[in-house]
Parts: sequence; structure tokens; C-alpha cells
Amino acid sequence: MTKPILLSTPHMGDRELEFVKEAFDTNWIAPVGPHVDAFEQEFCQATGAGHAAAVSSGTAAIHLALRLLGIESGDEVFCSTLTFAATANPIVYQGAKPVFIDSDRTSWNMNPDLVWGKFQRCARMGKLPKAVVLVHLYGQSADIDPILEACDRYGIPLIEDAAESLGATYKGRSPGTFGRIGIYSFNGNKIITTSGGGMLVANDEQLVSKARFLATQARDRAPHYQHSEIGYNYRLSNVLAGIGRGQLRVLSERVAARRRNFKIYQQGLGKLPGIEFMPEACFGRATRWLTCLTIDPQAFGADREQVRLALAKQQIESRPVWKPLHLQPVFADCECVGGAVSEDLFARGLCLPSGSNLTNEDLEQVINAITAVHYDRGKSQNHLFVL
Repeated sequence: MTKPILLSTPHMGDRELEFVKEAFDTNWIAPVGPHVDAFEQEFCQATGAGHAAAVSSGTAAIHLALRLLGIESGDEVFCSTLTFAATANPIVYQGAKPVFIDSDRTSWNMNPDLVWGKFQRCARMGKLPKAVVLVHLYGQSADIDPILEACDRYGIPLIEDAAESLGATYKGRSPGTFGRIGIYSFNGNKIITTSGGGMLVANDEQLVSKARFLATQARDRAPHYQHSEIGYNYRLSNVLAGIGRGQLRVLSERVAARRRNFKIYQQGLGKLPGIEFMPEACFGRATRWLTCLTIDPQAFGADREQVRLALAKQQIESRPVWKPLHLQPVFADCECVGGAVSEDLFARGLCLPSGSNLTNEDLEQVINAITAVHYDRGKSQNHLFVL
């Protein structure tokens, strides 16, 4: 039976099991513990963040960030529309309302010009948002500087959702470390994983300390269980933090492997008519967490969905680019600034298998399957890609 080729699977190294065994040997199984402390410190060293709090998921980190910044019921929060729902869901947890911002073509991320224009209109109306949640999509940083400049001009805190972009750079620095708070995800499909987990970072030590407090059920300092605030069970376990420490040691290797995948895909598919890859913006270095492309059905001879289904028949997993949040039924009553770019990317965009543990044979099979779709549509099938 043919082995399935999946989109993005965990890729373990040699050290993870050593750290997990240490947790078992010392009986540090419950949340908090020496691996959690060390993971936070080592993550700061890897990203240049000032302080970090390890939590149960990237979603939890966003929720804590909004809570720390005082986002409440009735507030509006600007948010990228081309992203996973987990970016915006915590806004709703707080009773606030997302205002979605369209993408640019340069990075597929939040369009700085639209942010500035919306800020100006909001200022004239005397109703500014309470925060901006900026997503760094598919391993590529957004154009942070102009968005941060707009936030600073109007006194609005910036939260960076770098869940998909650990290991990327923006002008030599890690996305997620520019705004008031940054968040990362270690879900099983991410570039490094702790099975499930996330990280909240900030340069404000008191802010991160408060995040840890809220993430451990907001338990007051007392010999008994006392709570003066509502908290959450959001802390990362010591066992999973051990996995994260091992994964962090191979981050640069994982980035290199995914960028290699992209180059092979580009070599094998780049000359087919109607195929365009997600661009790498000049202001940074993308990890190519997922290799994404768009398909022009007129030129290619098949649309994105026909290609996806053809791949699925060969047990090759691919997925459409994120459906914009302003098109999601759950956010149907939310405002969106722009929308045409993200809608087009969704209509034509496809994410290819991109795991750092893919073999040359895996990549060749994906390339040949896509090439066959094109040539099966009335062209000669005399072109197959061989690594």
C-alpha cells in the first residue's frame, strides 16, 4: 500500500526523548518544572524576546495577550482576515469584536496601507480599536514597521501572531518580538512541536509574569487556595516543555529543510503555466513552513480544487489556503476592510506537503502528480520531473 504524503507532520530529533526521560526520572510530570523554566529561557535566546511564558497553545497565548491588554466586551480589535480561526476566536472570548483587514500581494499578510486608512477613519469618528492582532502567515513575516508605526501613532498595542512563523526574520529580527506581545504555537503541524503548546513573549517582565499568574488559575500567594481574579488552566506541562527544548535545538535545520522543499517544488513546478508561488518579501527571510502556490485555471487547465482532489486520489494531502475569516459564517456580521486579495488567494491558493521529514521521492511524487493534472488536460504527457 502506498504511504500517504501528509501536509506537515512532527519531526523528532535525538534530544527530545532525553529531556522527557529526565522529566520522568525526576517525577516532574505536572505543569511547571525545570524544563518549563529552561524552555522559556532558551526560547528567548533563540528569538531575541525579552521574557517568555510557556502555555498550552497559541490560542491560549492570544487569549492571555488580550486579557493582559484589557480587551473587554464591546471593544473592537483589528485582525488579519487571511488566517486560521484561532487568531480571532479569543477576541470573541473577551466579548470584543474583530474588524478584519485584507492582505497585500507582497507577503499575503495584513496590508499596511489598509491599516493606516482604517485608523484615520476611526480617529475621525472618535472610535479607535483597542488592539491590533497581526498574523505572520505560512512562515513569512508581515511588513511590521508601517503597521507598528500606525499603532504607535494612535496609541494602540500590537499583538503579533507568529504561530506559523517561528524561525523567520524581519529585517534581521524574529517576527513576534516587535509588538507589545508576541505569540507562538507548537502544535503538531508547526515547524517545531511540543505536541500541543504555545509561548507568549514580551519585553515587559511584569506583563509576562502576569501571564504566568493568569495561566495557573490566578492563584494568590497564600498557603491555602485563594483567588482574587479569574484565571485559566493554560500552563505548559514540564514533559511537553522537554520536547520543546529538544525541538528548539534543531530549529535551524527544520527551516533549512522546508526551504529546500520549496526550492525543489519551484524547480519542478515553476515553469508550468498558471502556477505562481507565495512570494518571499524583500524585508525578511521566510521559513516556507508551508509551500503555497496559486493556480490560474485558465492557464493551467484545472482549478485549485481539481488539483487538490487529484492529489488526494494518490494519498497526497494538500489544503486550500486559509478561507478568509470575513467569509466564515461565525464572523458574518464582522466588518472587513478590503477583502478582494484574500478572497482571490483562497479561491486559487493551495498548500503542498511541506514537512521537514519529506524525502526526495515524496517531493517527486507530488510534483509529478500536479504535472500530470496539467498534461492530462489536453497536453502531451512527456514531461515528468525527476530529482
